[in-house]
Amino acid sequence: MLTGDLGAGKTTLTQGIGAGLGVRGQVASPTFIVAREHPSLVGGPALVHVDAYRLGSLEEVDALDLDSSLDESVTVVEWGSGLVESLAGDRLEVVLERPRGAGPTDGTDRADGTDGTDGTDDPDDAPEAGRGT
Repeated sequence: MLTGDLGAGKTTLTQGIGAGLGVRGQVASPTFIVAREHPSLVGGPALVHVDAYRLGSLEEVDALDLDSSLDESVTVVEWGSGLVESLAGDRLEVVLERPRGAGPTDGTDRADGTDGTDGTDDPDDAPEAGRGT
């Protein structure tokens, strides 16, 4: 089950899972068709990709009959929190967060979360006085 805001990378992660499984077809967000199955091209499990965003009840989830293919496929459900937990006790829940804003405010100066120093005592590596606060 994948949870995250719009644009957090849920479908992108699912595309990577599909590529790793060697499935047929373009893995795209199934928002308007709710669920799409991608059969394996290499004899492995199929990928069942579900977008539960438009589902409003457990009855609608049950109507998809997802539990019938859980043993022989990899099922990825976007926006499933609060709806699909009962499908399988054995599951992985992933929360994706996308950074917001112009940059770090925690005293770091670079996108990699460091202040640019190499960890030595070289004064030339020290961050400028007053930066990061």
